[in-house]
Amino acid sequence: MRSIIRIVSPGPDTIIQSALDRRNLPALFAALPLLRDLDSELLAEVTGEVEWFSLPGGAMLFAAGQPADGLYVVVNGALGVYSMRPGGGSQLSGRVAAGETVGEGEVFSGKPRASSVSALRDTEVARLSVKTFETLIARHPQSLRQIASLAIQRLEALQNPELRSKPNLKTFVLVPHDAASDAPHFASGFVDCLRRFGRTELVLGATAAEQTSHWFHRLERANDFVVYVADPEPTNWTKLCLRQADAMLLVARRESEPRPFRALAAAADPAIAGRPAELVLLGNRGARSINSRRWLTLHPLRRHHHVDDPLDIARVARLVTGRGLGVVLSGGGARGFAHIGVMRALQSAKLPVDSIGATSIGAIIGAGWAAGWTYAEMLERVRRSFVDTNPLGDYTLPLLSLVSGRRVGQRLRREFGEAHIEDLALPYFCVSTNLTSGQVAVHRRGSVWLWLRASVAIPGVLPPVFTQGNVHVDGATINNLPVDIMRETLDGKVIAIDTGADKTLETQAELTEVPSAWRLLAWLGRDRPRVNIVQILLRSGMINSAAATMAQRELADLVLKPPLHRIDMLDWKAFDRAIEIGYRHTCETLERQGAALSK
Repeated sequence: MRSIIRIVSPGPDTIIQSALDRRNLPALFAALPLLRDLDSELLAEVTGEVEWFSLPGGAMLFAAGQPADGLYVVVNGALGVYSMRPGGGSQLSGRVAAGETVGEGEVFSGKPRASSVSALRDTEVARLSVKTFETLIARHPQSLRQIASLAIQRLEALQNPELRSKPNLKTFVLVPHDAASDAPHFASGFVDCLRRFGRTELVLGATAAEQTSHWFHRLERANDFVVYVADPEPTNWTKLCLRQADAMLLVARRESEPRPFRALAAAADPAIAGRPAELVLLGNRGARSINSRRWLTLHPLRRHHHVDDPLDIARVARLVTGRGLGVVLSGGGARGFAHIGVMRALQSAKLPVDSIGATSIGAIIGAGWAAGWTYAEMLERVRRSFVDTNPLGDYTLPLLSLVSGRRVGQRLRREFGEAHIEDLALPYFCVSTNLTSGQVAVHRRGSVWLWLRASVAIPGVLPPVFTQGNVHVDGATINNLPVDIMRETLDGKVIAIDTGADKTLETQAELTEVPSAWRLLAWLGRDRPRVNIVQILLRSGMINSAAATMAQRELADLVLKPPLHRIDMLDWKAFDRAIEIGYRHTCETLERQGAALSK
């Protein structure tokens, strides 16, 4: 031990990897930031006191509130750090991978453990006791700087969710619903897509069921991604796959009778519970409505995917590895037609969109996009429903609104039929404003036409949507660019398309009241102002979200704001002009800033 020489190069990550491969604890400790500056004698003394032991998946290393007994280094496997929720219970707030340390902050402060730490899978750890740690500090005070830095970083991450690193999912298990799910075929295409991002290995039970845990550790260290295919039943192989995986993909045929996944009976194991899980529904294009809602009612997961062809498999691979591209479309009345031009430009640039979120007019364009409409189909459908005749022309007694909303509802039903949001080809959401609760309502399930109707219900212009005891109006009232909501479910890049107006109402008129009835005709003929009641209500409904929109832009990786100031928000005849402006602006912006999307 005393002959160990402090290693200066190559880089620390390479040293840690080499030490793990050789199960060389002194070399591993020598590469850690906390200890890498120690001389060989002190390093040998420290590592000579280290305890090395194994934790089965799900076992707790230490619990919040316990006294600190030392700091730990993960030799193999992975640990999960769990913090307390404000309302009770705990949540996974961090992961500790091989070569990383945990618990040093409390050892330094002398306070009880702030979080609980458990093994996410079968894990080997090395413990440096408090006594050995104190010896280290006494003889090498410089280590305090490293400890303080680590403690501050983790404290900031706990206090500010934006600073928490996104989970780096590396291992996936495909869980077939039954023998007819065709999970091996999906697995083959999924692995081919992952190999575009790094080294990937497909592991089947026939080849790996008898291997040791060290074989799995070496396999995972040698690859960027590992994909396990479990059995449909809760066999020992299935349980092993579920323990090894960072995330689960539940694979089923869309047309199959929705039933619970038998393999998930193993998920009661504490080593498996809490794993991220997503549903993959395989089928044929054009039949997505078959059983989709029943599957999701039975398995209400974070996200689901419709897979009909290889392009869909590629989308799943991007989304689950944090490489997805989300697009958020704002409201803006007729200016929102520019979203169609943006769609054309993104397609021309071969930027596949993986998830869509939107509000108001953007919700309509976004839903058509998510439904798989081609550019030509989008032009035809939107033109006939919102351009050829005024969608807001069915005026009524102004008891709830200026127009009855019948035209808008009929046209949305004609274009989207009885489709539900969960049937759409791409992950999609739209937002409305719930006047009952005073909060934004996010719609990821339910009737497409109904929630689009709610999302475009401009207060005072279109009547609200009354449903399930709640009153819903235009989503732009509170959040006209819901990038934050997209970020909740997308680990990847986000393009925000803002067609709203920073300044839209201008007039030369000097008025404080409408002229009396006998002078009204003359007033309309000579001094008619440039604004009308619909414009006023439309702008009033968006004004509260203007400041929020600025903050939402900051959350996006790329903001597209086409120059639409010459187009009135009610100028439906500006359809072609708005599309062309959106297209050209997007093409020009991608030429200048498109590289930001590939970083």
